[in-house]
Amino acid sequence: MREFIIKHDRVIHRLLEILPGLVSWNIILFPYWGIFLIPTMVAYFVLIFNIYWFYQSLQIAITAVISHLRIQASIAYDWLGDLKTFPDWQKVHHVVIIPTYKEPAYILERTFNSLAEQTLPRKKLIVVLAMEKKEPKEDRAAKVKYLRSKFGQTFAHFFVTVHTLVPGEVVGKASNERHAALWVKEKLIDKAKMDINYLVVTSCDADHKYHPQHFACLTFRFLDNPKRYNYFWQPAVMFYNNIWELPAITRVPNTLSSIWNLSLLPRKDRLINAQNYSLSFKLLDEVGYWDPDKIPEDWGIFFKAYYKKRGGVEVEPIYLPLHADAPQSTSFFKTLKNQYEQYKRWAWGVSDDPWIIKNYLLTPGVPFWDKTMRLMFAIWAHFMWPVNWFIITIGLTIPSLLNPAFARTALGYTVPRLSSFVLTVALLFLLVMIVIDNIYKPKRPKEFPLWRALLIPFEFVLMPVAGFFFSALPGLDAHTRLMLGKYLEYRVTEKV
Repeated sequence: MREFIIKHDRVIHRLLEILPGLVSWNIILFPYWGIFLIPTMVAYFVLIFNIYWFYQSLQIAITAVISHLRIQASIAYDWLGDLKTFPDWQKVHHVVIIPTYKEPAYILERTFNSLAEQTLPRKKLIVVLAMEKKEPKEDRAAKVKYLRSKFGQTFAHFFVTVHTLVPGEVVGKASNERHAALWVKEKLIDKAKMDINYLVVTSCDADHKYHPQHFACLTFRFLDNPKRYNYFWQPAVMFYNNIWELPAITRVPNTLSSIWNLSLLPRKDRLINAQNYSLSFKLLDEVGYWDPDKIPEDWGIFFKAYYKKRGGVEVEPIYLPLHADAPQSTSFFKTLKNQYEQYKRWAWGVSDDPWIIKNYLLTPGVPFWDKTMRLMFAIWAHFMWPVNWFIITIGLTIPSLLNPAFARTALGYTVPRLSSFVLTVALLFLLVMIVIDNIYKPKRPKEFPLWRALLIPFEFVLMPVAGFFFSALPGLDAHTRLMLGKYLEYRVTEKV
């Protein structure tokens, strides 16, 4: 099999690109043709799927509460005090790479301020502003001048790199981060002889705002872990920086995404680094950095490290919140478009699956059960992205209208009502999410009326509409593009 895959690599890769769209479209359409040929199977399929969704909702509620309790304990803990018990703690330095393209200076300033407010001594931080050459030179220069005037002496180093796209690279975070990391390696490790064993790299989006204890906690976790060179570290990314400024239709999916990120932290079997994460510079160097020809870089670097190290690579949670911007623009409809494009870009993570599947078959020495569970989670997360909404929301409603004879049978009558009951009970778990959301969301700004704030819990009635436009549709868009070979181009989310 190995020789066959290698010999026919291009054909097999293309077939694997077609597979996600083929699967998702077939599952979505299954109830509509199946209701005529195998209606009993369709009914049980929908019922089982809804029971599974009930289980998932329960699981999210439980793990979100677990994360909340651990985060509260972590916020109250003296990480710096405990960190100082390690004799070598002062050797650790953090390289924070901030890829940026056309982000306004005040957005970057907010991120820099959160770094400057760390409890860890600021001279342990090396900040790299990774810019793109295609951004107008005068704009780049103005932002660098402003940030240097405020933070030039704050950190151990404040570097600026400028990435030029070269043949073989694609526009995106991965190619920019790779360029910045290689530049840092040459300057600090090769020339300045800094110890790579004590360097930690953090991938940070330009709109991210750290908790003050973040890097003290991260340093402790790094030193306390005997397998630190096989680990990633992941905080709870929550899209709360501008949550009060969003229209209700996009506030709902961003709130749910935030709680989802929170709920994943205790799930060792499912936690994969995303959006903002850290790893040792040694691991990054050993696996060959980010791939510059890929748009999805977070799961990409995890699985690249996982297969290169023959398994054994894990993600450890940092139980601290990290606030990020939700997509927003200058008008209501532009905000909707930005939200859609962001979710489509995230759904484009499915383009990693052909590579993940091939390496599952080709890479020797990886523990079978571990790699199988990793593959199953990646496939389920990506393949089912566009499917969930159709099965949960529409279920048997439209198929039963298409085949009224089946709707009049005992099964056709019972299953929709059982499914409705299961999903209604699952909505109770939404109350847990609303409570947690109110705990971590920033305080209501004065310009946001109190009466509107009181109505926010009722915004969740928009979940079916938001789920279609900001989950199912962008997911189906990404799958179909990949299936047809219409490859996605990276778009930076607009910041206002």
